[in-house]
Order: sequence, then structure tokens, then C-alpha cells
Amino acid sequence: MKKAGVNPTTISQPLARYSHGVAFGDWLVSSGQLGAELDGTIPDDAEAQCVLCFENLKAILAAAGMTFEDVVRFNAFVTDRAYFPVYGKVRDRYVAGSDFASTLVIVSGFTRPEFKVEVEITAFRAKNA
Repeated sequence: MKKAGVNPTTISQPLARYSHGVAFGDWLVSSGQLGAELDGTIPDDAEAQCVLCFENLKAILAAAGMTFEDVVRFNAFVTDRAYFPVYGKVRDRYVAGSDFASTLVIVSGFTRPEFKVEVEITAFRAKNA
């Protein structure tokens, strides 16, 4: 099974030598997505950063021929407990139902102190769903 990098041009490009997503067969895994605009702007607001994370994930999924319905696992990281309900509210806008696994971890920080949220996914395209 061959793997292929997934790097939509509609989102900011990776910060180093890696792909935003890797597709292999019916699977897709993403790198953690941060709340940065295409031009590199980082909103101060945690909710705005969450929305950008999910918009980036949506673009990665679309580039692999998938949608949020194909996501089987979310891993989220926030820098403050106060961002947990914010993250959940935004995730619920993008994902209906609860047919996915989910983990949220509180971390001390990311590569840049402005970032408050990071989200990664694992998705599977079921042939007979």
C-alpha cells in the first residue's frame, strides 16, 4: 500500500518537512493542525483558532476525498482547561453524532506561545458504510 502526502494549497503550508496529512489505502492521518490563517495570522481568540483547526482538517479531508463523517478519532490539545468547552462547541459544529473516539489533553504550550489549540485526526473511508 502506497502512502501519499496531503497538503492542500488552501491552508498554510507545513512549518517544517512533513505533510499535513498522509493517505494510505482507505486511511488518512493528519498532523496536528494549528489555528493559523493562510497568510500566517494567528487569532488571539481560542474559538477562532479552533475554527481554523477544523477548517484546515476539512480541507485535508476533502483533498483525500473524505469528510468529517470518515473521522474515527480526534486528538486535541489545549493550553488551558477553559478551552475544553470551547473546543467541544466548535467540534460539534463540524461533526454530527458520536461515532468517533476522542481525546483531549491539556499541554503547557506549542511551538509558538500564541497557539492555544491543536487538533489531529484519523479517518477511514468505509467502502460499505
